[in-house]
Amino acid sequence: MKPEIPILSRTRHAKHYLAYHFVWIPKYRRDILVGKVAERLKQMLKEYAEEINCEVIAIEVMPDHVHVFLRAKPNLSPAKIINHLKGKTARKLLQEFPELRAKTTNGRLWSRSYFVASVGYVTNEIVKHYVETQWERELKRKGQ
Repeated sequence: MKPEIPILSRTRHAKHYLAYHFVWIPKYRRDILVGKVAERLKQMLKEYAEEINCEVIAIEVMPDHVHVFLRAKPNLSPAKIINHLKGKTARKLLQEFPELRAKTTNGRLWSRSYFVASVGYVTNEIVKHYVETQWERELKRKGQ
């Protein structure tokens, strides 16, 4: 299968392609994200990502961790995105599923830590080559 070329988004002053892969775990990596909890969490993640104008590409909820792959606008940092998603889902899940409180510590659903990786539009090598050959292209453009 040939990989698809991502479509650039644009704002008033910028063209961009920003995609992030987030992974986080429940406190103490407990296997509590199962059944109705997992299904509801998927719905919430889509809803809360849309609230901050992020486009969800893929979500997977495992019993002891969560993967979210999404696109974002340049005005949102990864830290703001993850804080929004984890904060709102924790509060809502604990309200809707009171039995989760017994499986958490002090009502804390998520661990404070998370993983995030940016997913590139181009490779590191292409960007490095582009930057390193700026003068070469400039001189060629000016006919020197």
